[in-house]
Amino acid sequence: MKPDALPDIAFPGHDKFVSAIDQAIGAGDEHAITAALRNTLCRMIRDRDVSLPTCVFDPIDDHYARREIYRSAEHGYSVVAMTWGPGQGTPVHDHCGLWCVEGVWDGELEITQYELLETDGGERVRFRAAGGMVAGPGSAGSLIPPHECHAIRNTSDDEVAVSVHIYKAPMEECSMFVPQDGEWFVRAAKCLETDGAN
Repeated sequence: MKPDALPDIAFPGHDKFVSAIDQAIGAGDEHAITAALRNTLCRMIRDRDVSLPTCVFDPIDDHYARREIYRSAEHGYSVVAMTWGPGQGTPVHDHCGLWCVEGVWDGELEITQYELLETDGGERVRFRAAGGMVAGPGSAGSLIPPHECHAIRNTSDDEVAVSVHIYKAPMEECSMFVPQDGEWFVRAAKCLETDGAN
């Protein structure tokens, strides 16, 4: 890929996958778009014509992998495949105002939503876990700001999990929230790197 080219990794069913996402993007407002994308992603996960690039099934030992496999020049959305080694996960984090649809492609992931209760006017925020689930292959959910704070974790001791995330635009940073005292967390800016995909 040329340095100035948008991410676009070849994989079986690539054109079908991108065409389905493009169609869902035209559904209307962010609620209609994310609902259409949830259905689309669930359908693509089950579609035998679509297979992710083999690299996304390779975990990285010291962090969960973020591999951007496609970015739309026309619509601006970004598709990131994440690879979760056994026990790997995220801290509580937001999506910096971007809607997102997330689907489990392989394995199982524990997803915990957090409700913002209050802030101290600075970097301290109070959260409460507002529900969680273990999601398996073919399931998808969406996050629409301001209801975007969550944590994801592969709870397996020996299995790798893979998820696909479709963001409104490239997500290059976010706020993560470091536990401090009880329900209080401290906001910290996090730059999101991407790992190589081929």
